[in-house]
Amino acid sequence: MLARALLVLAAALILTPLALAAGGPDPGVLQAGSGIAGANGAVRFVTLQAGSVTTLEAIATNGGGILNTALIRGGWGIPLVDFNGSVGGLSTNGRTLVLGPTGFGTCKPDGCSPLRRATSFQVVNPKTLRHRATVTLRGDYAFDALSPNGQRLYLIHHLSAANLDKYVVRAYDLTRHRLLPGAIADRTQRGWLMQGMPMARATSADGRYAYTLYANPGGYPFVHALDTVAGHAHCIGIPWTNVQSQGDLDLLKLGADGRQLSVGRINGPIAGRRMYFNVDTHSYRITPIKAAPDSGFPWWTLSLLALAFPAAVVVVARKRSQHAIPQSKPEIQAWPRSASSG
Repeated sequence: MLARALLVLAAALILTPLALAAGGPDPGVLQAGSGIAGANGAVRFVTLQAGSVTTLEAIATNGGGILNTALIRGGWGIPLVDFNGSVGGLSTNGRTLVLGPTGFGTCKPDGCSPLRRATSFQVVNPKTLRHRATVTLRGDYAFDALSPNGQRLYLIHHLSAANLDKYVVRAYDLTRHRLLPGAIADRTQRGWLMQGMPMARATSADGRYAYTLYANPGGYPFVHALDTVAGHAHCIGIPWTNVQSQGDLDLLKLGADGRQLSVGRINGPIAGRRMYFNVDTHSYRITPIKAAPDSGFPWWTLSLLALAFPAAVVVVARKRSQHAIPQSKPEIQAWPRSASSG
């Protein structure tokens, strides 16, 4: 009976993805669906809340069998790192899994605020699904990234209920269990205002660098390049001239060698993906990607000609047959069939 219930739960996890708290100041968390994959892709970690308890499952990618299960009191999910549905929370070495809270906002007798008064995260051992620690901080925080060894947790600290796009990046030491002083900021651009909405994420293969594309209302979009090992960041302003539609930029693609980062949009002006800028991740130099030139020739007319040509041939052939001069019937030559022919 228990095994059957677990199978039903596993099916629910896979078939019913839920993005929770997506209407708040951050993308929220993911429950059910595909969850987050382990380093080798053989296991996926999925959460589902039922009442006041969250079930964390380790599910085999091949076959969908449940490998391990843990129950965690409260509402938790796999952290979303952008509004396109990219997930995070699992360290590259596969030894640390961080779960984010499902709820957001705080209500008092005098009114409600979209920001939490306090935020907690659950730290789990992915190998055993055993609870390792609970991180609780005063204020509203969202998951941002993990260092490859899982020892440093990076968080988005929302500062203003009046401006939900305003934030700072903080670091938390998971080995010493303390919030590190100061914000993770671009030291070369002290006047840079950190605000915006995370639209896309790209991460280096070793997990060290996390690149996040932000839409910045009233300004230019930018890429926040975070070095999760050294603990510093760089902001790369994107010269997107149409600031009214900067939310159209929602795609990041990192090259195999990690040297080139391409910025674009998922639904291009014609169809499919379209890249607009290349960013050198070493020098931060931005190079616009030129679109293929438009010759102005109406190529669509060729398709109409292609459709009309067979019909025209038939008409001409019929007219010729009606006015054709009778010819003598040609002799039909019979070719000898070989012994192997059917």
